[in-house]
Amino acid sequence: MLPTPKKFAIVLGTRTEAIKLMPVYLELKRRKIAVDLISTGQHKSMLDQIFQVFGTSPDNSLDIMVHDQTLSGLTARLTNALQESFEAIKYDVVLVQGDTTTAMVASLVAYYNRLIVGHVEAGLRTYNKYSPFPEEINRQIIGRIADYHFAPTKFAGSILKTERANGVHVVGNTVIDSLLFCLNKVREQESCYKEKFPLLDKYERLVLITGHRRESFGRGFDEICNAIKDLSQTYQTTLFYYPVHLNPNVKNKVHDILAGIPNVYLGDPLPYDELVYLMSRSFIILTDSGGIQEEAPSLNVPVLVMRDTTERPEGIDAGCSKLVGTGTQNIVESFTELIDKPEKYHKMANAMNPYGDGKAAQRIAEILLSEL
Repeated sequence: MLPTPKKFAIVLGTRTEAIKLMPVYLELKRRKIAVDLISTGQHKSMLDQIFQVFGTSPDNSLDIMVHDQTLSGLTARLTNALQESFEAIKYDVVLVQGDTTTAMVASLVAYYNRLIVGHVEAGLRTYNKYSPFPEEINRQIIGRIADYHFAPTKFAGSILKTERANGVHVVGNTVIDSLLFCLNKVREQESCYKEKFPLLDKYERLVLITGHRRESFGRGFDEICNAIKDLSQTYQTTLFYYPVHLNPNVKNKVHDILAGIPNVYLGDPLPYDELVYLMSRSFIILTDSGGIQEEAPSLNVPVLVMRDTTERPEGIDAGCSKLVGTGTQNIVESFTELIDKPEKYHKMANAMNPYGDGKAAQRIAEILLSEL
């Protein structure tokens, strides 16, 4: 007697989850697997952009976002909404990604319903429960629940094995799959993207900036923004392009300090393909984003990580990124060093990307199909 086909649910709620789970969703669909895409809407306005880029849409949108929500309130709404979803359709397997509140709650509710849980991008750790916050505890909770741990690197896999996890598979990072997909799209239509960003051609260099981490709210963002202000005044022929996160704790602070500076452009969050275009045109990237730490090395762009800790030490060890903290002085000095010492810049730009080859989704699908 043939085994009963499994029903999969892929749960996501943020822009980053969508970018990193789209390749898995599309690969399962390509293999004719029964899979539903559930969007919780944790970052609803940003999610629609990603779905458009990949030519898809969610099968179920929960739309749990409310204004000025707390983590506790978000957790409660997610728990109730996902329980209803899992009861309405009898899934066998739930796939989550990374370390968001959506991913943590989805894995927990799946566990309550005795469903198989697969964790994409498993094994990242700082072991500092407040850095990043709340992501570090989120991913440790998911790590205790998951049946399949899809680690992006050998180092992440080794961490899971020290934690005595079963079902550990090193597959690479799916963000590289998405990056290469969008990079091909950008190259095929490069003239269209140039027309969207005429400002870039008015400056000698482009520096892309992204920043949104909760642990930097307050003084951290003061320091980051002051560093950008100082650098913009020193390097006036460089364009500092900052697509600002919509969270008021970020947006208000950034505009208070940086608005009105001629060579600092403050824009809205970008569709993923446009972000990839800007990354490919960048000279340096200043970021606290996990995904960009993984993507930029494939584009040969040095990354200065504006955080005190990172759960992605592979990039630091490989030399393609540098941890610079949130202090104004260290950010400015690290940036200036790359400008003043071309040999250091080129060493970072040409370091090998340790995060994958663009085939992670294929490996994940093959493992799930062979074992389930």
